[in-house]
Amino acid sequence: METHEISRRFTDHFVKAGHTRVPSASLILDDPTLLFVNAGMVQFKPYFLGEAPPPYPRATSIQKCVRTGDIEEVGKTTRHNTFFQMAGNFSFGDYFKAGAIEHAWTLVTGSQDSGGYGFNPDRIWVTVYQDDDEAIRLWQEIAGLPLERIQRRDGRDNYWDMGVPGPGGPCSEIYYDRGPEHGKDGGPVVDEDRYLEIWNLVFMQDIRGEQSPKYGYPPIGELPNKNIDTGMGIERVAYLLQGVANVYETDLVRPVIARAEELSGLKYGADPVNDVRFRVIADHARSGVMIIGDGVTPSNEARGYVLRRLLRRIVRSSRLLGVHEPVLGAFAEVVRDEMSPSYPELATDFHRISAVMRAEEEAFLQTLTSGERIFDLAAKSVKQSGGAQLPGDQAFALHDTYGFPIDLTLEMAAEQGLTVDEAGFRRLMDEQRNRAKADAASRKTGHGDLSAYRAVLDAHGSTSFLGYTDLATESRIVGLLVGGASVPAAGTGQDVEVLLDRSPFYAEGGGQQADSGEIRGSANGGFRIEIQDVQTPVPGLNVHRGRVVEGEALLDAEVHAEVDVTRRQAISRAHSATHLVHAGMRRALGDSAAQAGSLNAPGRLRFDFTSPAGAVPPSVLADVEDEVNAVLLDDHEVRAFVTTLDEARKMGAMALFGERYGDAVRVVEIGDYSRELCGGTHVHRSGQLGVIKLLSEASIGAGVRRVEALVGLDAFRFLAKEHVLVSQLSEQFKARPEELPDRIGAVVERLRDAERELEKVRAEAVLSSAGALADGAEDIDGVALVAAAAPDGVPGNDLRALASDVRGRLGARPGVVALFSATGDKLSFVVATTEAARGKGLAAGKLVPSFAAAIGGRGGGKPDLAQGGGTNPAGVPDAVAALRAALRDGSGASGTRASG
Repeated sequence: METHEISRRFTDHFVKAGHTRVPSASLILDDPTLLFVNAGMVQFKPYFLGEAPPPYPRATSIQKCVRTGDIEEVGKTTRHNTFFQMAGNFSFGDYFKAGAIEHAWTLVTGSQDSGGYGFNPDRIWVTVYQDDDEAIRLWQEIAGLPLERIQRRDGRDNYWDMGVPGPGGPCSEIYYDRGPEHGKDGGPVVDEDRYLEIWNLVFMQDIRGEQSPKYGYPPIGELPNKNIDTGMGIERVAYLLQGVANVYETDLVRPVIARAEELSGLKYGADPVNDVRFRVIADHARSGVMIIGDGVTPSNEARGYVLRRLLRRIVRSSRLLGVHEPVLGAFAEVVRDEMSPSYPELATDFHRISAVMRAEEEAFLQTLTSGERIFDLAAKSVKQSGGAQLPGDQAFALHDTYGFPIDLTLEMAAEQGLTVDEAGFRRLMDEQRNRAKADAASRKTGHGDLSAYRAVLDAHGSTSFLGYTDLATESRIVGLLVGGASVPAAGTGQDVEVLLDRSPFYAEGGGQQADSGEIRGSANGGFRIEIQDVQTPVPGLNVHRGRVVEGEALLDAEVHAEVDVTRRQAISRAHSATHLVHAGMRRALGDSAAQAGSLNAPGRLRFDFTSPAGAVPPSVLADVEDEVNAVLLDDHEVRAFVTTLDEARKMGAMALFGERYGDAVRVVEIGDYSRELCGGTHVHRSGQLGVIKLLSEASIGAGVRRVEALVGLDAFRFLAKEHVLVSQLSEQFKARPEELPDRIGAVVERLRDAERELEKVRAEAVLSSAGALADGAEDIDGVALVAAAAPDGVPGNDLRALASDVRGRLGARPGVVALFSATGDKLSFVVATTEAARGKGLAAGKLVPSFAAAIGGRGGGKPDLAQGGGTNPAGVPDAVAALRAALRDGSGASGTRASG
């Protein structure tokens, strides 16, 4: 049974059972606790937590997921994937354990002719949470499973949560017995390779805190309703139904291996070591394409770092298979062809996806060459010192700086007859992970401290946002919080969080900054609250954060809420301008210029977009600026309306990566020029923007560029200042404005010529003293010594040139030249030796320690030339005396390099 058919049957089964089909969410959701969506329930978290009412009592989805916690196991086992598809059915306070077990059993064991998967019921085993007697009874009653094929397990195996604070609950897992040829008898508790888990039924009822019930910690609360969350691994079911040896050989993954066979000339299945590499390529290619498809680009942090690591592991594995030409584009094409029937956006957006992959591969191939050189030097140093083990810190540096995984370093070391200090490497990796975990923990919001907000939501419902049409409303304070706790009143000077039944204030979101303004009430003699920020800590609830500046604010008081109109209008202009810049960039650069982030602040905007081709030429920026300002002159109507997501897509409305959309979406149109899904505030007509001025364009990461711009009065003021500046320059250069670039360029070139001439004259002046210095050489036991202070401020290059010139004038004599030059309280020195001096055993680098202490310095070098610096220019006479003494007692022919 093909994988696409497995997915279709799952969806059909649950739709027939009254479930609403919900499309897969993006891998990137606005959840600070997750890098990637890692389970089917993630997009439903607000419903499980009671933060928002579910729009349907039952749902089903095929969710894209990425898990990278055990990335090093990919390819080594039969079942590990980084990208996988999680089929799930969900109940929000509707059916519970009995319904979940019945739905799963019917699909798993139902005949293929009737739409099921046709698994033999006699080979099905299940596990349950250790004290869940109810689940055991239901499996016996509904499925007829004998007790010996139902096994109890503790929380580490049969309690599910997301690994972070949030919803969770005991679970029951369904396993399929692959047969005695795959392992020991005894069920999943004995052998999870023979007994393969295919489906996990989670009986979602708890809220976990920082510590998980998996490890015996009690939940911190109960969910508002008992819910069902299940997850069936599509790839694992395909692996079993297709009769292949592992998930990498299923119909959607094996073609990538076939492409790698073509490129390498090697055969999969011929060598266990190479087979791991083939499987890594197949798995990571899918993950990379899917992650880039949802808007991530390679970088050195967070999601971008995970993506970069995946792509680079593909390239490294390919090289170890003997493929040295670029490969990512070829693998991406295979993934597109296999996955686009389920995810058509991979085909429509393939130009951008492949461009990102090509750019990353080109950058890494250069890095890989550098890293290999570093490894070769490190290995050579170990061998020369008589060692046989590469230090752990060097292995870690290769991993951290050049992206070398430990397995590649181990393999390269083995080729050179070396081992690697894996323990030291692991220790440094653990330290890095701990730092990363601490950083991630500091960014997590958790869910245990939202009870006060939920209480307001439960009692009064969602905030009614009126800010699209009204900038002032009459409202009622339905929640008043100080320090996160609900209070009946708050006095002057206190920082408060105010929750209103209806509000004109826009809460920060979609790149748009929050409104500010004030809330005024007449109760108890009157009060006034200045609002500086508005957030939505739980969906549907706007929290107004500010300070009581007059009187005493009271819970349940009737108030007048008013937005700062000037700020709102300036932000709205910036947001509308962002839409225009986005449209302009896509027209100029193609669909690959997709929005990757934005900031809409009063009078200014920041727009991030993908640009795999690199920097945007200034001429293109100028064209975009001209085009969007022409749209302003045409004074198009800005129209916002609500429609279905499918209808919006048919209209060509752009959706942003990582944004979560429901069935009903808000579309913002600016004439026929721009059409985007957007929940922000905008102007009524494009002419209200006045003018848009693009200020800069720069890189903020691999394949991502940033444009900054000013809008309206801020743009006008900037242009006015530039006009004054240009007028001043025109006056000084006696030139028309259009002549300034050439005139200023000519002046700059003349200055450069003058600097080069001055440098030449200065160098000649320095070198002119070479003859006099050589003539003044003193004889120290048959060695001609020139030790002197050169003119102050001589640069290092010139000091070396002067020392070399003096050395040349000493001819065939054994000679040592030591020159010193001070710049303020710093000192530079150079020591040079003639060939005859080196024949007597004198080495420049070994002479440095004899005098370095006198000048508070250090340095070193080769036998013919050494250099360094010091902090005591007054010590030069003592340094010269020390050098004379060293020549007399012969210490310059012994010792070590570089000290002092």
